Amino acid sequence: MNVTRPLLILLLAGASYLAAQSTGQRLFFHLSYILAGLPLVALVWTWLNLRGLSVEREHSGLRASVCEYTRERITIRNRWWLPKLWIELQDESDLPNHEAGFVTYLGSRETTRWTTRTLCTHRGRFRLGPTRIISSDPFGLFRFSRLIGGGGEIIVYPPTEVLPDVRLPGADLVGGSSSLIRTHTMTPNVATIRDYQPGDSLNRIHWRSTARHGRLMVKEFELDPFADIYLILDCNERAVVRMPSAQPERDERQSAAWWQRQPPPRHRPPPDSTEEHAVYVAASLARTLLAQNRIVGLLAWSERLEVIPAEREERQLWKMLELLAVIRAVGQHSLAELLIAEGQRFGRDTTLIIITSDLDPRWITALQQHLYRGARAAVIFIDPHSYGGWNDPTPLLNHLTSLRIDVYHVRRGEALAESLRFPLQSGTQ
Repeated sequence: MNVTRPLLILLLAGASYLAAQSTGQRLFFHLSYILAGLPLVALVWTWLNLRGLSVEREHSGLRASVCEYTRERITIRNRWWLPKLWIELQDESDLPNHEAGFVTYLGSRETTRWTTRTLCTHRGRFRLGPTRIISSDPFGLFRFSRLIGGGGEIIVYPPTEVLPDVRLPGADLVGGSSSLIRTHTMTPNVATIRDYQPGDSLNRIHWRSTARHGRLMVKEFELDPFADIYLILDCNERAVVRMPSAQPERDERQSAAWWQRQPPPRHRPPPDSTEEHAVYVAASLARTLLAQNRIVGLLAWSERLEVIPAEREERQLWKMLELLAVIRAVGQHSLAELLIAEGQRFGRDTTLIIITSDLDPRWITALQQHLYRGARAAVIFIDPHSYGGWNDPTPLLNHLTSLRIDVYHVRRGEALAESLRFPLQSGTQ
């Protein structure tokens, strides 16, 4: 609250009273009374203007992706008989580009609604609300605000791209995809139904067949013809390269009159770091591979070790996208440490897809240990040089290709589908 104006009014009231005492003019007496009572009336007016108000927020959805619009409707109600001449609503959400504020007049027991549409430009988990309502008196002496809780959270998924022409290496188990091998462990593939035998687990019983045949029948499983695929996202902070900060582009919408403002163009902002590019690659591969009915998991070591076991259930993609929406490259553990720590997950039936921009060759040594055990691997290398990095990645890429590891070189500004179409050949960049 700014007390300068009320004090100025009170000083004028005192001066009018002194003038009235010295001159005896009734006009100065009346003026001093009016000026003395004006701050009190304005104070009560402003205080009452914020009473009896309620705010409701309705969201079209609490999930969105980069380049998608999220809609929100804000309803403000005046539950009192006293009209509200001037009410300003400010939204304190941290969602970028979210403009949910407006100014309105509310009559007696009147309701006003405002719908806002926001283009999601950054991945992450963002707060919607709380809401601050602001009011003032007609003379501008006092300005009060009131914070109304409520709202919610919205998760913005990273952008994804379907990569129909990508043929990453290795997916078949030893023996090829045409031979199906019986196994005593439970897998997603049921081979046949047989009679129950002593020692069979109760969770293998097929109850529909049991009811139809009148005796206990159990399921027999076979190995999946495709190997498990693990996306390994390098979240080591020391491996991240960011573009130099530039001056933000001038938003022409803000300089135009409010009735002429247009929504921002709907396009995906280019990644500004190897971190964002790696997350984009991981999300696109997860979407593509799961659409091909592959068994996909995700490993990353940021603030803590994040593990999504390999599955191909319907919710697998959303679990991965929720993790990729909030994960940040702030980890202190290197890619080599991640490969060593989770080595027990990787066997002959595993394909590793490593997404990194790390130029430290020690992680290649850790990867070789898994290759010796029969695992297959592909490396998607996000070129730090294209983001302003100083070191040349050519020696590391040549080392990988000399080990007969499929390497895909991804640069800033290049189409992802083209970068993943063919792996590098030995001696090429």
